[in-house]
Amino acid sequence: MDRRIAPSARIEEAIEAVLLDGLDEPDALGRIGRLGAQLVIQRAVEEEVEAFLGRAPYERVPEATGSRNGHRPRRIQTAEGELSIEMPQVRGALTRFVSSTIPDTRAIVRTRPLEALVIGAYVRGLSDRDIESLAREAGLGSISKSTVSGVCRGLRDRYRAFRARSLAEVRLLALFCDAIYLPVRPEGPKEGVLVAWGFTTTGERVLLDVCLGQRERTEDWLDLGQGLLRRGLRSPLLVVADGAPGLVRAIGELWPEADRQRCSVHRLHDVLAKLPKRPGLHERVRSAYWAALDGASSPAEAEQRLRSLVGSLEREYPSAAARLAEDLPALTAHLAYPLRLKRRLRSTNLLERSLEEVRRRTKVIGRFPGETSCLTLAWAVMDLVIAGAKGLGLTLSERHAIAVIVADRAAPRTGESVA
Repeated sequence: MDRRIAPSARIEEAIEAVLLDGLDEPDALGRIGRLGAQLVIQRAVEEEVEAFLGRAPYERVPEATGSRNGHRPRRIQTAEGELSIEMPQVRGALTRFVSSTIPDTRAIVRTRPLEALVIGAYVRGLSDRDIESLAREAGLGSISKSTVSGVCRGLRDRYRAFRARSLAEVRLLALFCDAIYLPVRPEGPKEGVLVAWGFTTTGERVLLDVCLGQRERTEDWLDLGQGLLRRGLRSPLLVVADGAPGLVRAIGELWPEADRQRCSVHRLHDVLAKLPKRPGLHERVRSAYWAALDGASSPAEAEQRLRSLVGSLEREYPSAAARLAEDLPALTAHLAYPLRLKRRLRSTNLLERSLEEVRRRTKVIGRFPGETSCLTLAWAVMDLVIAGAKGLGLTLSERHAIAVIVADRAAPRTGESVA
C-alpha cells in the first residue's frame, strides 16, 4: 500500500469500485452509505491536521513547525455501523494535535444513511437522475416516477424543514458566520452560499442556516439574519466573523447588543500579507501575535499587548502595523468569556474547514443544475460535519460565568425606563 496516498483518496477509490461493479450485490447500496460516511469523517480529520500544521501534505513551508508521522486506525460507532478512521499522527509541533471531529473519548458520530448515500454519489459527480437509477438497481423494481424522485426529494425536504424549524429555544453563546462561492447554476458566475452555526450557552453545536447570498452584500447577510430572527433566535452573546464590510455592517444592525469578534486567523493573514518575505520575519510576527492573545487574561490586556506589537512594526512595516491596529477591540472580544474557550471563540476556522469540504465536493460535480441542488448538498455536508464535532464541554463554573453574562445583557441599561 502506497503510504503517500491519503486515506480519503483510498476511500474515494473504494466508492468508485463499488459503483463500477454495479449494485447487483445485496449490500452494495449499504456499502456506498458506509463509505460515504467514512469519507466525510476522514476528510474532516485530514483537513484538521492540515490547518493545524498550516500546509498540505508534502508542501514545504520555511516557517513550518511540526510534521506528519503516519496514521493510526481509530474505530468509531456510527449509524452505518463501526467505521475505521485513519487518525493522522503529528510530531515536532509546539502543541499537541487534538481532533475536534473525533475527540479522545469513544464518541458516537451520528450520520444518516440518506445523506451519506447522496454525498457518496456526488463524490463521483453523479446527478439526481443517476441516484434515481441507483434506487432502481437496488431492487425497487418498476415504480412510479414520483416514488423514484422521492429518493432525492427526501433530502431536499429535510433541508426545507431545517430552514423552517423554530429557533426559539436556542440560546447562543457564540454565532459564527461565513460564506463560500460555488457554481450554483449551469451558467453564470459563482454565487455566495452563506452559513451560520453556533455554540449554545450549554456548549452544544447547532447549525442554524445555509442559504444563497449572491455576492455576500450587506443585504444578503441581513436576509439571513432576519430569517433567523423570524424563527425566534435571540441575540447571541458573541458573533464571530471575518472582516467582510457587508457582514460587519449587518452584524451591527441585526445584533447591536452582541460582542463582535474579528476572526483572529483572518487578521493574522492580513498582517502577514503586508510583510516582505524575509527569513524569520513572518514566524517572528506570528509568534508575537499569538503570544499577545494567548498570554492575556482580558480584552484590555490583549489590546495593550497587540498595541506593543503594532509599535514594533510601524517604523519598518507601517502597512502591516496599520492593518493590525484596525478594529483591535473586535480582535480581543473573546477574552471577556471563560478563558479556556478562547481558542474556540476567536476564529471561524472550523466553519471554514467545513466549507472547504463542500468546495472539494463541488470540484467533482462541476456546476450544479440549480440553487436547490447546491444548497441541499452544502447543508448535508455541513450537517454531518457539525453533528460529528464535539461541543465545548463546559464546566459548572463556566456555565455560571456565562449565565452571569446572559443576566447582565438582560438587565436594563442606564437611562432605560423600567416598567
